[in-house]
Amino acid sequence: MALLNRFVLKPSNISRCLAGVRTEFGQAYCVFAAFPVRTETRENRPSFRFNHVRSLHSEASHGKTVEVDLKRLDGEDTGLVEVQMCRERARNSLGRVFVAQMRELVATLHCDAAVRVVVFRSMVPGVFCAGADLKERAQMANTEAEHFVHGLRSLMNEIAALPMPTIAAVDGFALGGGLELALACDLRTAAHSAQMGLIETTRGLLPGAGGSQRLPRAVGFSVAKELIFTGRRLGGDQAHQLGLVNHAVQQNQAGDAAYREALSLAREILPQGPIAVRMAKEAMTRGIEVDIATGMAIEGMCYARVIPTRDRQEGMKAFIEKRKPKYIGE
Repeated sequence: MALLNRFVLKPSNISRCLAGVRTEFGQAYCVFAAFPVRTETRENRPSFRFNHVRSLHSEASHGKTVEVDLKRLDGEDTGLVEVQMCRERARNSLGRVFVAQMRELVATLHCDAAVRVVVFRSMVPGVFCAGADLKERAQMANTEAEHFVHGLRSLMNEIAALPMPTIAAVDGFALGGGLELALACDLRTAAHSAQMGLIETTRGLLPGAGGSQRLPRAVGFSVAKELIFTGRRLGGDQAHQLGLVNHAVQQNQAGDAAYREALSLAREILPQGPIAVRMAKEAMTRGIEVDIATGMAIEGMCYARVIPTRDRQEGMKAFIEKRKPKYIGE
């Protein structure tokens, strides 16, 4: 019962989400992200409010260089958002500024019901994310390093908890923390030339930002143990064969084949009912961690949230009228 109570929308959760953020490890993130904000319409039916949030890093924040930015697509791609990693000199390694800016953007996305799909991509040729910033890490005391990795693990959990589908487009190296970032996303696309691996054991470490838990869930325990024990790197095609990525494609001249594949996948998701997609993600994400009976109860509670929506009525009406539905997220 305690587990199921986590799915009840309480006033305290709503107020925290509307407030936007709270602070942990010195950064901000949204507290309540499981469901869009509910309001009551005149017909006493629930609707879901779309809150517009501008791009946070369209200009340098706090006088620092922009290392992670947010781009909102428009036109037929309205609802599709890109998280763009652009720390070129350090190959998108997970330094303090990079992590702080990523945390800020993820916090923004948590409470933005207008966002239907998020694509994580690199703007640096040949690399998705090179993992830990070893130069910064080498200057940290043991307790400081432990605290930083704890915050990094928290960031990956926040990415995994985003209520909308997320896709990582791996067009280059995704090593250590870079692969952990991709694993925190729901779906992954990769170029055949990409290189992926949890290489921490080659540095005398182990995956510390969720990799030891998410990789076994993606490829199975035996395979994950072999990959982590050896620190082996995988190409995109081999990663696809193991189920680590959903799609692997031949790299193109522009070097963005995985990104193009991620866009294609996102465009398949965009036309679907946004509330239904979010609730489907919630049901699967929560259900996989519990026994089947509890999972069925979770599914039922998520399904119940879709029943009173206008989108469900539109879906039924469009089917009867033999036309494409026009979902508005209410």
